[in-house]
Amino acid sequence: MPFTGDVVVRELATGEGSRWQLVEPLGYAGRDETFSVPAGFTTDFASVPQALTWLVPRYGRYTKAAILHDFLWARCRAGEFDWADADGILRRTMRELDVPFLRRWLMWGAVRLAGIVTRSPSSLWTQGWGSLAAFIVVAVLGIAYVAVPVVVVVAFTAVFAAAEAVVWVLLHFAARRPGAHKQVNRPRLMLPR
Repeated sequence: MPFTGDVVVRELATGEGSRWQLVEPLGYAGRDETFSVPAGFTTDFASVPQALTWLVPRYGRYTKAAILHDFLWARCRAGEFDWADADGILRRTMRELDVPFLRRWLMWGAVRLAGIVTRSPSSLWTQGWGSLAAFIVVAVLGIAYVAVPVVVVVAFTAVFAAAEAVVWVLLHFAARRPGAHKQVNRPRLMLPR
């Protein structure tokens, strides 16, 4: 296994989702380079939108690959590494970690799309026609596969958020009456004050 070290992290208190900090370094010996993700590096593991965590949880067999990918993208933002190469290393390391074929290609397509749309549109063309064709096939099939379930998940999440908000309001007022000492937690999906 080209990864060295275990994933040892501590949770950081943040307002938006969970962030984790490496307590011990994580090493990876690649084909041409060796990478060391230092202790203290922060990650969210796999950056998966909430509506897709039913398909790809934020951590799993691919956690080490996701941490390395976050590290490489940090280097990309600093101009020290190529976006497409970072995404390709993610796909290769997931293969080495025995992540099933469709899941790793779907995850690769998602990070390529995120990188192209938000950070580096020109990187779509830098890897040649074969990589471009693979990306188009994966993106089209991946979007077609997840579109309906995502709409359903988002709709039911909105219904649940509305129900949770109604219950919170009722409990909040009940907790304010004299003699009530119950803490009422604000629902996570509500808008901040």
